[in-house]
Amino acid sequence: MAMNCRVVVEAAVPVYDVGSADEAVRIAISKTGEMLNPDLNYVEISMGERSCPHCGESQEPAFIAADEGLVALELEMTVFNVEREEHASRIARKEIGQRLENIPLEVLEVEVVEDEDEGDDSSDETAADASDDDSENGDDEILPEFEDLLE
Repeated sequence: MAMNCRVVVEAAVPVYDVGSADEAVRIAISKTGEMLNPDLNYVEISMGERSCPHCGESQEPAFIAADEGLVALELEMTVFNVEREEHASRIARKEIGQRLENIPLEVLEVEVVEDEDEGDDSSDETAADASDDDSENGDDEILPEFEDLLE
């Protein structure tokens, strides 16, 4: 039975000539958006959450040294009509990875998105359940692209 999955991928984005963590995050989000658009304009980009491995204390999403930084970003997308969560994870990594060359990616989370009307082509509702911000992205266009990948 096919299902839809929301996949969150962490990306380590390098930035250059930055003076602060806030500036590094802004530049990394902008740079990532440029690489993903227009093909993957439905991928949501947000700051990653980092924490100290020893004490668990929350840290800035950017690490800055000598005016260069590495920023943790979370990229979220909904993958439609997959058989297993691992399949959704591979599709998301491939789609995002093809556009973000030389940027390390790690799948953080795969969540099955419930679709109330099984068999109905209501991908707008499904994507809206995954995130309220998705509704203006024209999610109907995503569906055929992923069906082509599956064939």
